[in-house]
Amino acid sequence: MVLPTPRGSLFRDVADGIHRLEVAHTNTYLVETGDRLLVVDAGLPAAWPHLVVAVRDLGYRPADVEALLLTHGHFDHVGTAARMHEDWGTPVYVHPGDRQLAAHPYSYRPQTNRLGFVATHPGGLLPLGRMLLAGAATVTGVSDTESLESRAEVPGSPWIIETPGHTDGHVALHFADRDAVIAGDALVTLDPYTGGIGPRVVAPAATSDVPIAVASLDRLVDTEAKHVLPGHGPAWSLGVRAAVAQARRAAGAA
Repeated sequence: MVLPTPRGSLFRDVADGIHRLEVAHTNTYLVETGDRLLVVDAGLPAAWPHLVVAVRDLGYRPADVEALLLTHGHFDHVGTAARMHEDWGTPVYVHPGDRQLAAHPYSYRPQTNRLGFVATHPGGLLPLGRMLLAGAATVTGVSDTESLESRAEVPGSPWIIETPGHTDGHVALHFADRDAVIAGDALVTLDPYTGGIGPRVVAPAATSDVPIAVASLDRLVDTEAKHVLPGHGPAWSLGVRAAVAQARRAAGAA
């Protein structure tokens, strides 16, 4: 099977002043905070040139990037983190529960064996193939990180919502003034491991504990956000309650 070369697409204003950069089915968010820019999640290595262009096209310079916030430490969310930190001097924030994972992004154990799961779910072959082409097997971790715990200490001042399950230290970021929650992989609208579309939790081949991940959906509901911005797949703007209800149905937990 010949796979297409990954492309990057910038979707402007998926919420007020929040833009989605998608490369190989993996999202990075650029959040405007006055004259500064906040990046949420670092995608895969192939996202780097697209990120450079996106920052410029939004009217900013690398020096204007205030921080990189990681929703979690999986390889497909830290792919450009080390380079941002080294080349741009960008501070990187991650929850203490995922600090070790961000430094060693392949060190996690999912609930189900990855290779066996992919072999029985062919719908994931195309998205996972695109992720491999985008450098999914060559990610360098980032160890020089700051703690993503206190709202007062985090650039952009989002509410930090602990949403464990996908990883131990997974967080979502609620930008209440934008009526938006960046959900990371606590809730996605495309599961790369199955090809499933629509709100859902990520398959057990990439999730540490699916029941805990499903339970964490309640914490997203508490935001009452209109816009749900997932780690994979398009933005959802029909309200977090509807997204969570659909994700629960997909998980058989309604």
